Amino acid sequence: MAGLFWLEAGQNRVGSAPDSTVRLPDGPAHRGDLSVRDGSVFWQPFDGEEVELQTDRLGQPATVNHENWSFFVVDRDNRLAARLRDTDWASKRPFAGLDTFDYAPGWRLSADWQTLTPALTMDVPTVTGELKSVLVEHQAVFAVGGQSVALLPMSVSDSEVFFVFRDRSSGKETYGAGRFLKANLAVDGKITLDFNFAFNPPCAFTPFALCPLPPPENWLPFAVPAGEKKPAGPSAVTRQPVSGSTAPCE
Repeated sequence: MAGLFWLEAGQNRVGSAPDSTVRLPDGPAHRGDLSVRDGSVFWQPFDGEEVELQTDRLGQPATVNHENWSFFVVDRDNRLAARLRDTDWASKRPFAGLDTFDYAPGWRLSADWQTLTPALTMDVPTVTGELKSVLVEHQAVFAVGGQSVALLPMSVSDSEVFFVFRDRSSGKETYGAGRFLKANLAVDGKITLDFNFAFNPPCAFTPFALCPLPPPENWLPFAVPAGEKKPAGPSAVTRQPVSGSTAPCE
């Protein structure tokens, strides 16, 4: 990703001109316009007919291509943004690859999947400094070194449970803003948390990603030497966690 541009209602100019809403690194000063009307987005190229663009709200978004640049529209809580990609990135910034801890069976943990009564409404911080409210109805309770802790899920779908957490290795061996973890659905009141599959969020690799950050409730008081380590090389992005959420969120 090479850019993220928030769109306003009405006309949004696309091109390389400095006053463009969606600023292309090169090419025509005015490539066309993105128009936001009644929640829909329309693309009017400078030399073509207007077409409606599907956002990523319901799946794969429509893409507009120009030489080695492409952009599409994302919907984040009814806020629309054009996300710009450089399709020739590999020749400019080769990916340094991923480094991981060796697989450690001891970090595959069985946790109690406890129902929260009443459910919690958490304000979860994002890398932009904004807060997103999330309803939490369960918690995963487990023990490490005799210490009982809980993780609150950011979301629970029909197929998986999604967590965002931070631990004592964050900012040292692992990414400073925390990591993501997915787990299969609970069975008979138990859920398996395999931290060997903890992975870095997209914002570890690009400043143009919109990632949730771990709320204070998911700051583990010990190091988790499992899963992906801190990204290395030119693709890595340095971020610091945003604090200030009052309760336990791509």
